[in-house]
Amino acid sequence: MTTRTINKSGLDLVKQFEGLRTTAYLCPAGIPTIGYGSTHGLTPGDVGRKKITAPQAEILLRADLVRFEKAVSRLVTVPLTDNQFAALVSWTFNLGEGNLVKSTLLKRINAKAPITDKTDANGNVIVPGIERSWMQWVNAGGKRLQGLVNRRAAEMKLWKKP
Repeated sequence: MTTRTINKSGLDLVKQFEGLRTTAYLCPAGIPTIGYGSTHGLTPGDVGRKKITAPQAEILLRADLVRFEKAVSRLVTVPLTDNQFAALVSWTFNLGEGNLVKSTLLKRINAKAPITDKTDANGNVIVPGIERSWMQWVNAGGKRLQGLVNRRAAEMKLWKKP
């Protein structure tokens, strides 16, 4: 069985939000990192010294994404469009497979919940939508981060795109 891969729109979204660094650096967690967030084979001695090109960084990113493409393919039990798959791979790449596994988001996707909340005549939510769960993941260290708000919004926009 061939594993599904992220489409160009999803890859571009990940690249946009991860940002390209062509020289190895220490990420905020103190891990040597290069390219679009890759940590493959780097040592502390590489920081500030090892350099790569943008095409090399994309190769590393695509290799890193395989794990998350496989996770989304394995965990989602309903059909997804290419854009929905790509958006969820971006989400999972950013937040981790463990967060996807335990998330209400995954439960709602697999239950074929509506994208937006279904409400009654009084405006009370009767069926929470996928978007509600998606957009809850905007905090880091207990703080709401605008960068995560922006990323979740871009992912949701891709999810909704036919």
